[in-house]
Amino acid sequence: MSQPTTVPLEADDTSVVSLARRARVASRALARLSFETRNEVLVAAATGIEAGAKRILDANARDLEAAKPDIAEGKMSSAMWNRLRVTEPGVAQMAAQVRDVARLADPLGRRLAATELDDGLILYRESCPLGVIGVIFESRPDVVPQLASLALKSGNALLLKGGFEAALTSATLVSIWRECLTKFPAVPVDSINLLNSRAEVMELLCQDREVDLIIPRGSYDLVHFISRHSRIPVLGHGEGICHVYVDQAADMKKATDVTYDSKVQYPAVCNAVETLLVHQAIAPDFLPKIVAKLKESGVEIRGDGKTRAVLPGESIVPATEQDWATEYGDLVLSIKVVADLDEAIEHVNSYGSHHTDAIVTEDSGAAERFMNEVDSASVYQNASTRFADGYRYGFGAEVGISTGKLHARGPMGLDGLTTYKYKLYGHGHTVAPYAKGEKRFKHRPLD
Repeated sequence: MSQPTTVPLEADDTSVVSLARRARVASRALARLSFETRNEVLVAAATGIEAGAKRILDANARDLEAAKPDIAEGKMSSAMWNRLRVTEPGVAQMAAQVRDVARLADPLGRRLAATELDDGLILYRESCPLGVIGVIFESRPDVVPQLASLALKSGNALLLKGGFEAALTSATLVSIWRECLTKFPAVPVDSINLLNSRAEVMELLCQDREVDLIIPRGSYDLVHFISRHSRIPVLGHGEGICHVYVDQAADMKKATDVTYDSKVQYPAVCNAVETLLVHQAIAPDFLPKIVAKLKESGVEIRGDGKTRAVLPGESIVPATEQDWATEYGDLVLSIKVVADLDEAIEHVNSYGSHHTDAIVTEDSGAAERFMNEVDSASVYQNASTRFADGYRYGFGAEVGISTGKLHARGPMGLDGLTTYKYKLYGHGHTVAPYAKGEKRFKHRPLD
């Protein structure tokens, strides 16, 4: 699909090309806003979300009602239903996260490096916005205020496309945000817009002249579809296949608490554990305790042969090779008994999605090896995988979690929405004297 280049920019034009161009114009205005103005807008937006709670909940109730046939027919999982649902505490949390972002330090104009190239010739590297960001997400309408707050704080314009199942809730949240922006003349309302159809997504993916980054948040299939069809750089994660490894030197209570929280606290999200690895030396003591506790909460257990041998009286589904590579997003957990730390690390690196993995151990040497050798964005010792979250990391909110290694990795906050530019200050300097060998560069780092 080629990029249209002759579509006129009309005030009421809602084509994707027009929205992208207007977002580009808006992004330049956002980049000029003062730190204080951006924070004032965020505080006002948080208040607007609280004031619009009934509108948000009513819209969400209609989305949930419309989704009931899909639930009944098995087209929508319980995990997706849980992500779709918004509650009164959930609305309050949305507002709280926006205020948290307002309290963060300014991500723009930070001096990242300074170098004296020669006398009177100084080079600076400073942080600046990316520009225009397109985000395509599924189910979770709370993504809207998270993204809107982080984008505004970092001086970026947003083009959003939510899942059809949350269409009314997402539209209401975007409307509330835009209503808030109208109170600030310096802030363009076109700094945030919502797309409505899959056809518009395909158009968005072609706007490489206007859009700087695409962030897909959703299923493996969604992320890979976007990656294959986009002419714009894509940043996202495909799956959340997270592990907890219980080492032979683990404290049993910590192991139980960490495993249980990682699976049961909120199984529908990408940082919930999907596979439990247990050292063979402690499997006979640990597995009966943790499996009993998990089953009390309705967790289905899928175990390898060694796990089933330790628990002959339990109804455990035999684990297949596919289970090790599956993100359940539900109350299902696969368990494997491993011979040692080496096998645990090898399993995580072979089957994991480079998202978040944890070791439970009192052996600092084993912990250090696990955390150094497991190739994931987040690695923990004696802590639940559920901590892998921008809000819990102190980012105020998160754009998403990146399991790649370029530009941003792990939970993405404000820094993930910035890049940098070089600023060179001279006094009539020219290259010719250096090319002729008449002058030499100092390249002296400055504080």
